[in-house]
Amino acid sequence: MSAQQPLRLPESPAQPQLMEAHEAFARGDWDAARRTMESAAEESRLSLADVEILARSKWWLGDVQGSMALSEEVFRGLVAGKQFQSAAKAALTLSLQWGVRGNIAVSSAWLNRARRLLDGLPESPEHGYLLYLEGNDAIYLEGDADAAFAASLQLAAMNRRQKAPELESFAFMLSGLAAVRRGQAARGFEDLDQALLPVMAGQVAAEWGGDIYCSVIHLCYELADYSRMRWWTNALAAWCASLSTSFMYSGIVRVHELQLISAEGGWKQAEEELAQLGERLRSAHAWIAADCFYELGDIRRRQGNGSGAAAAFAMARGLGVDAQPGSALLLADAGKDEEALTDLRAALADRGRLGRAWLLLPLVELLAPRDADSAEVYCSELEGTAAYYGTAGLIAWAHHARGILLMAQGRWIQSLPEFEAAAQGYRSQHLRFELARIHERISSVRAALGETGAANAERATAAAIRTQLGAAPFSLPNVDHALDGLTAREMEVLGCVLSGSSNRHIAQTLTISEKTASRHLANIFTKIGVNSRTAAAAWARHHGIAEHPRT
Repeated sequence: MSAQQPLRLPESPAQPQLMEAHEAFARGDWDAARRTMESAAEESRLSLADVEILARSKWWLGDVQGSMALSEEVFRGLVAGKQFQSAAKAALTLSLQWGVRGNIAVSSAWLNRARRLLDGLPESPEHGYLLYLEGNDAIYLEGDADAAFAASLQLAAMNRRQKAPELESFAFMLSGLAAVRRGQAARGFEDLDQALLPVMAGQVAAEWGGDIYCSVIHLCYELADYSRMRWWTNALAAWCASLSTSFMYSGIVRVHELQLISAEGGWKQAEEELAQLGERLRSAHAWIAADCFYELGDIRRRQGNGSGAAAAFAMARGLGVDAQPGSALLLADAGKDEEALTDLRAALADRGRLGRAWLLLPLVELLAPRDADSAEVYCSELEGTAAYYGTAGLIAWAHHARGILLMAQGRWIQSLPEFEAAAQGYRSQHLRFELARIHERISSVRAALGETGAANAERATAAAIRTQLGAAPFSLPNVDHALDGLTAREMEVLGCVLSGSSNRHIAQTLTISEKTASRHLANIFTKIGVNSRTAAAAWARHHGIAEHPRT
């Protein structure tokens, strides 16, 4: 079935107005087909074939709700006429459409209707559509990659018997998704690329082809693989342009483009469009609309517009997503760290391995100053997830988190390679806001090491990026928590170092042996990550340690 063909239904009467509508539909003039068919409906009752033309025209024009209402009418007519295979295909398409609208319960009900209709019928491509949706449910609702892979093998075998190109696309789609979820990203994306070929050739109906594109783009986004996301978004844009400028998926393309524009720092342009697109898509494609509002909220949060961000996140939640980590970070920005941690931990419990990765860096950032052991658990999980999937974005997050934890432990020198690796990853993905955060972190580290010039340079770079983006000033956690790792005696030794005392003078001042003073100093060097008295003194001065008077 090509992207433009309706279901195979009995021909409608050859009335001039109806013939005109069919001709308009055949040439892709959806608006003319809709107007002419609606005009004909005022004169007489439409046949099922005519209702299907009207439903498809409305879908192409973006009136998904109106289209689905007509498709349900077609389904009832097909069942009444005992055309069970065609009725099953209509039910399967409605299941897909209700799913992308975000209503899983109704989607499942239509899937069950299709299953009952196909039960006992000879094998047909419709059985493959059913298997594909079941495999999608397995991987997205249950996180079961094995079941999805098993469905892909069944689809491949079915395609060899049925010779239906869409089944080949579905088989590669499920095998690719399963491979990525199993940590075989390179192999998985090879299969996903293969799934695209029948779609590009017009051998897959547009509803199903568009969903394939969006599923892969969303996967790239989940993986923080913005480079691959750009490629697939460009491919979706080209596919849409070849079909119709009024095509519903043209709006969806724009959402993905705006996500990328936002990641690159084009916040003004993205903010102006996201709210409008979210409203336009909310009744047609709920989870894409939720993405709109979430991205809008994150832009506003980063700009310091707390009330605007809260409103956008609320819209996203109203469409069925938890709006995390953005909502929690908004609380943290307002100084409500405990509430933010509670929300992040609650969201963590409801997500699979890949979804959890988005929450782990914020958890490390909030916890490192107060609970290094818990932060270590989350940091290690993020490092494991990054190694499992191997994408540049996840790896950058892992380095970022490890750098924060080392910084919290006062291991300044060890944190630098982690931050620099994170910066490299963010540059490769064109993530400018995240890059600015890294420069700010490195600035704090350089200051703690007494490298004032380097610290000022890093801070200036971060400030320049913030200004270009229109971002609010960063509020890094107070680095004074590193002092918690020092004993009271080590604090006194540092105070003596600030006053310029030698080990002998320290021993005399504190009434300890010179050997003990030397040992304290060695422990201090290890804890704060320095290797000279000068650096230790600079670190102590930066953290406000009082100078101990010489005796």
